[in-house]
Amino acid sequence: MAQHCQDCGFSNADGANYCQRCGAFLAQSDAASGATTASYKVGETGDLEEMQLQEVVERGAALVIRAGGGRAGETFRLDGDRLTVGRRPDSDIFLDDITVSRDHAVIVRRGADYYLDDCGSLNGTYVNRSRIESHRLSDGDELQVGKYKLAFLSR
Repeated sequence: MAQHCQDCGFSNADGANYCQRCGAFLAQSDAASGATTASYKVGETGDLEEMQLQEVVERGAALVIRAGGGRAGETFRLDGDRLTVGRRPDSDIFLDDITVSRDHAVIVRRGADYYLDDCGSLNGTYVNRSRIESHRLSDGDELQVGKYKLAFLSR
């Protein structure tokens, strides 16, 4: 059964979370369903090491994958002034899926703030269900890059 977008009326495939035409959110949010995301990092041995979200935030800003690619909970600390996001294997935040452009977006620190800038990606970059070219990130923002949904966490 197709899901119709309440914003633009487009008929999307069953199970879609975002409208293929306008990017509007289609499914019930994780917050409303009571679901939470565990956070982890890949350790030096390649094993997954669980992290508490409070511990992550105390060290500075981070992105946590909420859904997509079977990687929910993977955490990326934003400790550089410029981090690349894309399908290119040498990206700082490597998201391996055809819905992600090779050079999809960049996260730039400007003073104390972080900005997400789209790099002309084919499928666009979304923050809180709105397509963006450049956006100053705030704690709790939901980013969508291809099929990946990520949460921005800061102090």
